[in-house]
Amino acid sequence: MDHAASSSQDAMSLPGCYRHPDRETGIRCTRCERPICPDCMVNASVGFQCPDCARGGSGTGHAPDAARPRTLAGGTVAADPRLVTKVLIAVNLAVFLVQLSVGDRFTERFEMLGQAYVPVLGSVHGIAQGEWYRLLTPMFLHGSYIHILFNMLSLWWLGAPLEAALGRARYLALYFTSGLAGSALTYLIAAPNQPSLGASGAIFGLFGATAVLMRRLNYDMRPIIALLVINLIFTFGWSNIAWQAHIGGLVAGVITGYAMVHAPRRHRALVQYGTCAVVLVAVVVITLLRTAQLT
Repeated sequence: MDHAASSSQDAMSLPGCYRHPDRETGIRCTRCERPICPDCMVNASVGFQCPDCARGGSGTGHAPDAARPRTLAGGTVAADPRLVTKVLIAVNLAVFLVQLSVGDRFTERFEMLGQAYVPVLGSVHGIAQGEWYRLLTPMFLHGSYIHILFNMLSLWWLGAPLEAALGRARYLALYFTSGLAGSALTYLIAAPNQPSLGASGAIFGLFGATAVLMRRLNYDMRPIIALLVINLIFTFGWSNIAWQAHIGGLVAGVITGYAMVHAPRRHRALVQYGTCAVVLVAVVVITLLRTAQLT
């Protein structure tokens, strides 16, 4: 099973608006780079500016609602910037309840498995047998109460502020791209009869993207680096952890996260989603190569 240790919520929190400190925001003035909330945004020729810079003649003078507010990555600012994270946690908890109710037959039908005879199912199963859905479904399965507890705490502490900074669509693309990359690397490297499950591949992707975002905003990198090192120590220090999922998710998260926050404004969506597509193509290629080896 792949586990992820919890992290510090304070270290991951977004800054507060310079005029409304109680409002977290992932958006900054394009001139002075002070954090600004949707109520303080003034539409400018490029991005948004704070009221002070706009009054100084650098903005357009339009009201804050003259254009739709955007996050740092170009996503739409939502009324509830943490909704997707809440839904992901709810889905994970619901699937865990199903696991407890149905038992091993359900878990072994959907866990990560390369190729092996499954006694409960009575035949050979796995991704090599055409069950490609096993690249995705393990992201919502967990092996114990402590496993799902740590993963869901990590998902909330990392995912909620990251969703607010990226926007819903980009956050979802990052999450699933990282999770699938983790599954693909597990399929490639791990023994084909070794099952694994857990959301940690996707969560390590959030770790990587959070580090990229903090670097982009010139935040102190020491907290996230320390947390990442602690998680990697757990990853390689415990024998029952699928380290391949963690590393695959982390690498995909760094790559995708970099594209999300550093893409040039003019071709931002193309670069962001194009990078996700490239990572997914790599997942498909890895899966095809490993399947050819096993069949």
